[in-house]
Amino acid sequence: MATRKVTLSLDAAAWSFAEQAAERAGMSPSAWISRAARREAVRTGCGPVPDPAESAAADEAELAAAEELMRAQG
Repeated sequence: MATRKVTLSLDAAAWSFAEQAAERAGMSPSAWISRAARREAVRTGCGPVPDPAESAAADEAELAAAEELMRAQG
């Protein structure tokens, strides 16, 4: 999975909790926060944002198939 560097501001208690939990899980605080954010997003019904390039490619393929079908029908 690709990573992206971002800057976050956390209150001191949240950072302390994240550091402790990450250490117990044997991972970096960054990896732990990423996993926690993903878990909370899924829990609240959020999903990944579709990749516009993939959507465009699918649209192009669907358009090409429709045009081919119309040509075959005359």
